[in-house]
Amino acid sequence: MNAYIFPGQGAQFSGMGLDLFEASGLAQDLFNKANDILGFSITDIMFEGDAEALKQTKVTQPAIFLHSVILSKVLGDTFQPDMVAGHSLGELSALVANGTLNFEDGLKLVSQRALAMQKACEFQPSTMAAVLGLEDQIVEDVCTNTPGIVVAANYNCPGQLVISGEIDAIEAACETMKEKGARRALVLPVGGAFHSPLMEPAREELAAAIENTNFNTPTCPIYQNVSTTAVTDPSVIKENLMAQLTAPVKWTQSMQQMISDGGTNFIEVGPGKVLQGLLRKIDRQVTASSAVLPE
Repeated sequence: MNAYIFPGQGAQFSGMGLDLFEASGLAQDLFNKANDILGFSITDIMFEGDAEALKQTKVTQPAIFLHSVILSKVLGDTFQPDMVAGHSLGELSALVANGTLNFEDGLKLVSQRALAMQKACEFQPSTMAAVLGLEDQIVEDVCTNTPGIVVAANYNCPGQLVISGEIDAIEAACETMKEKGARRALVLPVGGAFHSPLMEPAREELAAAIENTNFNTPTCPIYQNVSTTAVTDPSVIKENLMAQLTAPVKWTQSMQQMISDGGTNFIEVGPGKVLQGLLRKIDRQVTASSAVLPE
C-alpha cells in the first residue's frame, strides 16, 4: 500500500518550489493564488529569499505547505495514496492531499496557525530541546519530575524525542537527561514551545478557525499526530487537529500503525528527506523515497 507522508517545519530551503513553478502551469496558478490569499508574495521569498527570511514562522509554515501540496497536485494521476500522514504542520498538507480540505481553506488554516503560534511564542518565552539516545519512558519521567512546564513533544523515532516547555525547565531537564545517559540533550533554535501546554492560546485561536472551515470525507485515511490511528470521520479529524498544537506529535507510533495496517511504500511529498531518515530508524523493512516531478 502507498503511504504518502508530509514534512513539517524545518524542511524549508532557499529556492524551494521554483522547479515546480517552472515545470507546471497548474503550479503557477496555485502559487499565484497563494500570493493573493496570503496578501504578500511568498513566492519571492521561497524562490529567492535567504534562510533568515524563510525562517519567519508566517513564511515557513505556508512555504512548506505550498511545496508539499502543489507537488502532490502536479503529480496528477500518479498520486494514488492509500493512506496519508503529516508531521505537525504537515498534517494540514496531508488533509488537502486526501481531499479533506480544499487548497484555499488549507492555506488559510496554515497561515492562521503560523500567526497564532507566533503570538503564543511572543507572549511567553519558551523553547524545545532534542534528546538522543534515551528510551521514551526515561524522557517522560524526567519531564514529569522537573519543576515547571516541560513535556515530551515529538516522538520522532526510537531514541529521538523532542521536549518542549519553559526555558529554565528545558535547561534543567537537559542536564538530568545527560546524567541519565542521553547521547545528546540539545536546546533547539526555535521560537517557542510547540506541542506543549504553552500553546493553549494558539490552540484556542486555531480551534475557532477550524470550527468554521468545511471538512470533507477524505479519499483515504489519515493517521493523525494525536491519535496515531486511521481516521476518516471529518468531525474526528477536526477534533484531533484542534488538539494537535498542545499535544505531542506521535510520529513513531503513527508510522508503526501505518506499517501494521499494510503500508509498505512510503513516499515523502515536499521539501527535504527528514521523514525518510526517521522512517529508516523506525522500520528498515519498508521502502521510503521522495515524490518526484513527472517527466
